[in-house]
Amino acid sequence: MKEITIDYALRTTWQAVTRMYNEQAAKFESTMATGFALLSIDPEEGTPSTALGPRMGMEATSLSRTLKSMEERGLIIRKPNPEDGRGVLIYLTDFGKEKRAYSKDRVLQFNEAIKNNISEEKLKHFFEVTETINEMISNKKIYTNDLVFKKYE
Repeated sequence: MKEITIDYALRTTWQAVTRMYNEQAAKFESTMATGFALLSIDPEEGTPSTALGPRMGMEATSLSRTLKSMEERGLIIRKPNPEDGRGVLIYLTDFGKEKRAYSKDRVLQFNEAIKNNISEEKLKHFFEVTETINEMISNKKIYTNDLVFKKYE
């Protein structure tokens, strides 16, 4: 490829960020997915388990596995949702809140480092671009006329 494609730049950057966060999380015998889940759970009110998947952009099976691991490690507890008898609320334990604070600190350090090295104007454009990409995908404006490839004999 002579030119780097947009998806390639997004993918390789996200893989680098993931690797960086996982290296930080490993210092505390954790993972990026666990840190992200800790940050997605309301530390005071708890969070319905059904809200976590969409909030984190995670598939149900992966989320289920992450929550099970977090529960086994004593980071979270599950309680019945008093407003929905079928639902479950996820709460952070004191240990979970401690690990959440660490995760939050790592995210803030990352953001601060980026802000110190990239101008406010460039960051504004970055967020505008990512918002537009997400809107285009959500509104199915990427593949508007799927090409049909004919079999040539």
